[in-house]
Amino acid sequence: MTNDDLDELLRSWAAVYDDFPSQSGTHDMAVLNCAGELADDPAGELAHLWTFGLVVIGRHVTWLPGKGTREEAVRALRDADEALRDRPCAHDAHPYEEHEAEDDTELLGRLRELADESAEWNGEGTREEWRCPRNVAGFARIALDIIEPGSVTDVPPRLPVEADQEIEELSALLHGYPKGWTDINETITSHAESLRRASGEDLPGRIMTVRALGWYAVSGMVRDKSVLDELAEALDAAYGKLADAMCEHDWHARLPKDGPHAAEIGVILSSPGGRAAFERSQRRSGRAPMDRVVCPVFARELAVGSLRQVEERRENLFGERDTAHLDAEYLLDGGRLDIEKIAERIDKKAWNEEFADDLGLWAARRYEASEDESERAALLLTAYQTMRNAYPSPVLAAVRGVSSVMRPLAAADAGECAHEDAHPTLRYVAFRKGLPHLVAPEAHPADPEESRSPESWACPVFAAEVARDCLQDLEGLYAE
Repeated sequence: MTNDDLDELLRSWAAVYDDFPSQSGTHDMAVLNCAGELADDPAGELAHLWTFGLVVIGRHVTWLPGKGTREEAVRALRDADEALRDRPCAHDAHPYEEHEAEDDTELLGRLRELADESAEWNGEGTREEWRCPRNVAGFARIALDIIEPGSVTDVPPRLPVEADQEIEELSALLHGYPKGWTDINETITSHAESLRRASGEDLPGRIMTVRALGWYAVSGMVRDKSVLDELAEALDAAYGKLADAMCEHDWHARLPKDGPHAAEIGVILSSPGGRAAFERSQRRSGRAPMDRVVCPVFARELAVGSLRQVEERRENLFGERDTAHLDAEYLLDGGRLDIEKIAERIDKKAWNEEFADDLGLWAARRYEASEDESERAALLLTAYQTMRNAYPSPVLAAVRGVSSVMRPLAAADAGECAHEDAHPTLRYVAFRKGLPHLVAPEAHPADPEESRSPESWACPVFAAEVARDCLQDLEGLYAE
């Protein structure tokens, strides 16, 4: 093989590696060609080349490979391991013993250096150790472990390729930028189902993953109650499996509080290879011993805490809400609106998000009972503004209540405006000062440059515009 031939081959392998995951006949052919060369001479002079190549491109066959591709690769690697692993050598150690997943693509550069004796050698170990039959056999087992996780022993542990993909997808989702192909509800419920099926040593990791996904789901990002139902049922089932767990630990590990990192640890701990790699990392760094991380009592505590949170937030997001107590919050003595407080809390500020749902629902309910024209106009605009302030979206009860007020207004034939001035501005200082003046003009003088007539605030045309705009934001949030 010439240097040019080698360079072209290594570039093609790099392309297969970079194009993962991909269902490609070209990539299948690359794997089959590499496996075929190794199978033809599993103990030959170039066995290291084809074996290292399968380490680099082997992950392709974990993702919808063509018929027979996986089987040919596995057969060639097993033949190479059998032919080489017991060959005599005088080496105390071999490079494969310290090889980890992040080092896979470095094998391409190593193959260039091995092919050119005049090239500078910068790597760990010697050329002889890299070409050693036992080292090549070790890399054959690494490739087998990539293709069939857990099928071999005595190689550095690594996370299954499938788990790597899960981590990447969950990280994007929990950072708020899900992959284009990600179905958020399906992704969350699939992990709930994995937790429901899990047992034994896989259980703590599955709980940790669902716990992290639960934070996201109950934040309001999920608008399908059945997703939270699935999470709750899975966590309850996990608790049942751990109900009798006992330990003598006086402390347990401290887990990350950010969703992406917490989910990553959960995925890692959900497979034997991941747990072995994690334990190796924990030992090297001196962090919490493995038994404090995967302790079943600790896992039970995580399940209980997460279950309680999911159940509480499910009720908050999808249950009925009592707003009668808010009369004391938003009414003055005598029953008039505390319009200054209301105007302050519907201002577009991040700290007003916590008031939005209940205030909007309260305003919608009071609107339907009020007969005061100015008060009704203020309540309508309060309901409208709170729905825009709710983050990430208003809860179901608020959407129902506010929509019930907005629909008849949006559908009504409002006719033409009976006032000469423009409709009020629904933002900036003009709105912040104008709304209190509408309800309590004696306490809140008008701004001469921005004031609008009471007729413009209560205008049916204006109400219809506000209602249509509000419904456009609310419709489709929840499927009922």
